[in-house]
Amino acid sequence: MNDIDGITHVHIESWKTTYKGIISESYLSNLSFENRKKNWSDIFSNLKQDESVFIAENTNGSILGFAMSGRNRNHEFDHAGEIYAIYILSEFQGQGIGRLLFQETIGSLMEQGYESMMLWVLADNPSLGFYQRLGGTVIGRENIKIGEDHLIELAIGWSELVKG
Repeated sequence: MNDIDGITHVHIESWKTTYKGIISESYLSNLSFENRKKNWSDIFSNLKQDESVFIAENTNGSILGFAMSGRNRNHEFDHAGEIYAIYILSEFQGQGIGRLLFQETIGSLMEQGYESMMLWVLADNPSLGFYQRLGGTVIGRENIKIGEDHLIELAIGWSELVKG
């Protein structure tokens, strides 16, 4: 599938730019295209009925960003849906692509019958403000480890989904 290469590229490059100074440079520089591509191939091969992937492309068909959502995987929260991933290449951020992907994801979750949703975001991620401006509130937190880095991840929730 052609999209897997583009999604993999966006995923890795977004991590390198978004998490620079948050996650160690050694971890970010060792992200493997082949490993991440295999992960995405596995995801696409095993998509569940309620899972959706949205892709933002330019006029040449190059992928600039993507979002993925489905049933909430976190049983400690009552929110029915979850955004698993939303990434946009840094040079295309601030142009409304993230908001469009976010709204398409909400629409998909609503079509699946979900009335609420959540996502996880690193506390130091500059996108935290984006989610809060879109109405999300912090509903939980956990300590995680990525490589050798001990980080705080925040659960952001929307108790009522509204398309638009």
